[in-house]
Amino acid sequence: MTAPRASVVIVSRGRPDTLCLCLAGVARLRHATYEVVVVADPAGLAAARALPFAEHLKLVEFDRPNISEARNMGVAQAAGEVVAFIDDDAAPEPRWLEHLLRPFAQPRVAAAGGFVRGRNGISFQWTARTVDETGAAHSADVDGRAVTLLTPPPGRAVKTEGTNMAVRRDVLADIGGFDPAFRFYMDETDLNMRLARAGHATAIVPLAQVHHAYAPSVRRGADRAVADLHDVGASQAVFLRKHHPRPADWPAILRQRRAQEWRRLVQQMVDGRLEPRDVRRILAGFDAGVAEGKARPASPARRIAAAARGFLPFPSLATGPAEVLAGRLWQRARLRHAAAERAAQGATVSLYVFSHTALFHSVRFLPEGVWFQRGGLWGRSDRADPLWRWWRFRSRLAREAARNEPLR
Repeated sequence: MTAPRASVVIVSRGRPDTLCLCLAGVARLRHATYEVVVVADPAGLAAARALPFAEHLKLVEFDRPNISEARNMGVAQAAGEVVAFIDDDAAPEPRWLEHLLRPFAQPRVAAAGGFVRGRNGISFQWTARTVDETGAAHSADVDGRAVTLLTPPPGRAVKTEGTNMAVRRDVLADIGGFDPAFRFYMDETDLNMRLARAGHATAIVPLAQVHHAYAPSVRRGADRAVADLHDVGASQAVFLRKHHPRPADWPAILRQRRAQEWRRLVQQMVDGRLEPRDVRRILAGFDAGVAEGKARPASPARRIAAAARGFLPFPSLATGPAEVLAGRLWQRARLRHAAAERAAQGATVSLYVFSHTALFHSVRFLPEGVWFQRGGLWGRSDRADPLWRWWRFRSRLAREAARNEPLR
């Protein structure tokens, strides 16, 4: 069966630089037919228009702090059979969309979600999870390579992450897309619950991977220190109103959630990222958000109309083969230059640079379109690895290339 066409929707506000890096990755997706819809503030749109492939983007201006509204505007412009979502501070592996679309060959699959790696490019932020009627997420065991259709217990849904998920457009349009009452946080969790209640199946796709950097915003600093929890508290209250059937339980749930946030803030204070006055201020913001969320008007679901503009195929820059370049630390500059040249010619390039150490590995996507992995020849590149293991250069390179081959 032919894979469906996809509309990749990216929402951005206040982060034009990370948006451009995200678009550089999306521009190099392999083995998929897709269009790209960017919903952004004026600064983000200006940055997107300056890119060499700007004419192939659908650009939508939106400058309000409401991610659900912004995503719905993206869905309204999406002409693909499936709508995929990625955040502006994330970079997709080259075969991300190919893997993410694969489950939709089964008609009963309405949504799919992949795995998300953190800023070091090695550890996972999120894998497979379910979510309950309080909004709490629970780990789920799945095969780390195969697509799994999870069947959560009653009252739960399959959890997908807003930075790595896809939904059939007709399903998303019929249920009204994302609920604007969730201005930030839990917007996709609410969608997960609504899909589950409607009887739709969601697939977990481990090989559909993105790297999520947690870029600075009004809610967190560059060091990931929390700056504001108002919308977190508001969304938690809205979620309980919509999905938890026992109002008598809400105060205890909210107290528990507040305690979790307090512990996180105190740990950041211990780490030197916050001052005691910051903890008090941020928790007061959480409390104010909860109060607002309890009274926030419900947003009626309205069907999203078909896109007025037809499908705009994006001509992927990944026109060549997947290639591997590798060398020692002192060869790094020369290797990066060579990798950038090959990427400019259409190759999907993985560059490995090893030092004679046991340093942990890191992976990052470079603006020139190269996947760059560096670390010690004897260091760990997987959470399951020992802290130190003897390798020869050639065998280590073969191992790392084989580990990443399904993604690229």
